[in-house]
Order: sequence, then C-alpha cells, then structure tokens
Amino acid sequence: MALYGERLMKVEPFGIEPVSLEERHGRAFDQFTLWLGSNLTIADFALGFLPISLGLPWPWVIASILLGNVVGSLLVGAFAAMGPSYGVPQLIIGRYGFGRLGGLLPALLNYVSTIGWFTVNNILGSFGLLVLFPHLQFWQAAIILVVVQGLLAIYGHNLIHAYERVMSIVLAVVFLIATVICLKSGVTLTAYHPTGAPLWPMFAIMVAAAFSYVGSWAPYASDYSRYLQPNEAKGKVAFWAFLGSFIASVWLELVGAAVAVLAGSTHGDAISSLHYVMGGFGTIAVIAIILGGTAADALNLYSNALSAGALQIRLPRAFMAVFASVIGLIFSLLGSGNFESNFENFLLMLGYWMTPWAGILIVDFYIFKNYKHRASDQRDRQAVNASGLISFLVGVLLSTPFMNGPFYEGSVAKALGGADLSFYVGFIVAGLMYYGLSRDKGLQPARA
Repeated sequence: MALYGERLMKVEPFGIEPVSLEERHGRAFDQFTLWLGSNLTIADFALGFLPISLGLPWPWVIASILLGNVVGSLLVGAFAAMGPSYGVPQLIIGRYGFGRLGGLLPALLNYVSTIGWFTVNNILGSFGLLVLFPHLQFWQAAIILVVVQGLLAIYGHNLIHAYERVMSIVLAVVFLIATVICLKSGVTLTAYHPTGAPLWPMFAIMVAAAFSYVGSWAPYASDYSRYLQPNEAKGKVAFWAFLGSFIASVWLELVGAAVAVLAGSTHGDAISSLHYVMGGFGTIAVIAIILGGTAADALNLYSNALSAGALQIRLPRAFMAVFASVIGLIFSLLGSGNFESNFENFLLMLGYWMTPWAGILIVDFYIFKNYKHRASDQRDRQAVNASGLISFLVGVLLSTPFMNGPFYEGSVAKALGGADLSFYVGFIVAGLMYYGLSRDKGLQPARA
C-alpha cells in the first residue's frame, strides 16, 4: 500500500521507453474502471442527441448505438491487450507495421486527434461550468478545466488510473439517477414517433459516429495497459477494456437520446437540456458532466504527450503535456462559437486514418503474432516498413469513395444517401493488403 501511494503521488518518469519488469503492476480489471470512467463523458452524452436530430425512431436509435459501440469497443479491447506484451505505448507498438520513420505519420495524426478530443471535451465542460456559475466568462471556465486536466496528465499513468476508478463510481451513481428520471418520463419517451427520415442512411451515419467515438480510443489503448505484467492473459485485458468502454458509451448515448427527446427543441445545447430534464438534480448532473470531461481529457493529454514522443520530439513527457494543454486551451477559445455544428463532422473525420492503421496492427499482432519473436525481429527499427505504409495509404485511398465528410462526399456514399462506410472498407482493405505483402516477404502467421 505504501509503495502504491508513493507511485500515485510521484510524477511518472517514463515516456515511450519500455516499462521495466520491476515497474510492472496492476490488474486486468483496472482496464474496466479506466475505460468506464473515461467514457462516462460529455462527448458521449452529446453524441446521444445525434440519432434524435437525424429523425431515427427508438428501435433504430437503440440498434445503431448498440452496433456502433460493439464494434468500436471490440477494437479498444483488442488494442489494450497488446500493451502487456511490449510495455510500450500503442504508437510505438505500431512501428512493427510501419517502421521507425514510417510510424511518424500515424503518430502525427494521433497527435492532432488527441488535441481535437481534448478541445471537444474542454468546450463542453466549460459550457457546464457556465451553467453552474453564470457569472464566469467562457475563457475563465476553460482555464480552470485545463489546469485540472493538465495536472492529471503531468502526474501520469498511476494518478490517471486512480482518478478513473473514483470517477467510474461517482459518475455511475449520478447517471443511474439520470436514467431513473428519464425512465419515469416513459409516456413522453414512447410518444416520440418521428416520420419521414430515410432510415437506412441515417442509421449508417449513427453507427459510424458511435463507432468512431469509442473506436478512436484504440490508438491510446496500450498506453494504459503497458504497466501490466507481460504474462497477463490477453483475453482478460481485452474483455475488461471492452466491457468498460461498451457499457459507458451505450449507457450515456441512450441517456443523451432520452434527454434530447424530453427537452425538445427549446433548450438548445446538451448541457442546458440535461439541467432542465434533471429538475432538482440538475446541478449534480452538470457537475458529473464536467467531471466526466476531465476524466476523458486526462487521457487525451497524456496520450498526446506520448504521441509527441512517438514523433521523436526529445522533450520530457510532462513538458509536452503542458504544451498540449496550452494548445488545447487556444483551440477551445477559438472553437466555442460553432462547436455543435462541427461535432458530427469531427467524429466522422476522425476514423478515416485510424481504421486502416488499426487493420494493419490487428493483422501484425494477432495473425503474425509479432510479440512472440520481438527480440529477433528488427521491423520496429527499420526506417520504413513498406508493407505497412503502402497498405495504409491504399486503405485510405480505396475508402475515399465511401467517405462522407464536411468537405467531401464520395460517389458511393452519395449513392447510399450519405451513409459513410469508409471506416470498415479502410480497415478490411489495409489489413488484407498488409497480410498479402508481408507473406510475400516471408513473414508467416504464427501458431497459437
């Protein structure tokens, strides 16, 4: 216990280098509390408003949320299971598929996306503070949250895990109350019967958004499992990471959808709507929303600093966490005015690079089982692993006709009424191509 307390209050000394066996600690179950706490968030709750705005009926709302989160949470679990085998962050594991210099591209993309997610949560959290303290200015609220989240990221892995354990309990209790209040309004909820929307394209949009939200944690997943013992069962790590992600995301999105219906169109943004629907519990609910934002942004800032290390920026992890906090604050101040109109587009854009990259890592780890021969395999030290980089670029290219983003709508997406299938196409194409190119180079699938 004394050792745990000492670790908790000490700034983490590690960055992207392998965690030594002496420093390995924790349990597979810690993945459940980490991903539960970090997904009981403002952004997840706000995402629940999307299927209502798209005009989906309740059965379609529920089905789209379930399907998108099953697939996305499976991806998070599969990636979290990689961490114990290597003891390094997720993007460093990716060097097996891309090479040392080839891995700079996904590292850069993840660096940008972590800043984006930090900004999203910080803006919503600041709106929450303004609901509680209307005399605050937005910039003041944003600075308060940045300081709290920045300190969590600076202290690092152990404090983040401890914070998420506390948040998983606190937030679960508050959102359980919110769920009960929503269910008590069952007559109003069942009276919701939208008509006229083209169901299948809208369904596909919501599935893609739900998948993109929870699946976007995959490039971080091993960052929070790399301290586990190398012989920790991969299935246990994957299961607990999946379960925490899935329960939190499905739960919050369904609560968000219920609040969107109950609040109607008279209460604007997601935070004000929650405050209105919760009645006497409104203040407590908004506090929970703010805390949930800090839980998610602690991970965003911490993994952003590790992404900087993967970009070969030779500065201390804690310094890069401070730097990212300042950049995120600036973006929060610039982006607060038109946040709602950009949220859906941000979610959809996020997965375009991530799923081809994920397909390559899944093949490399689970089919070729590179962790079994990592001592003799020099692919992570190569400047460029052409098989991975080519597969990634081809995966992105061939998924382009299926994209439906804010600046571009592909021909296939247009023919499907706006449905975005690019995530799945990119994942499959890149994974299959990487498998074929690697086999041509003599790499063979490993036996179990």
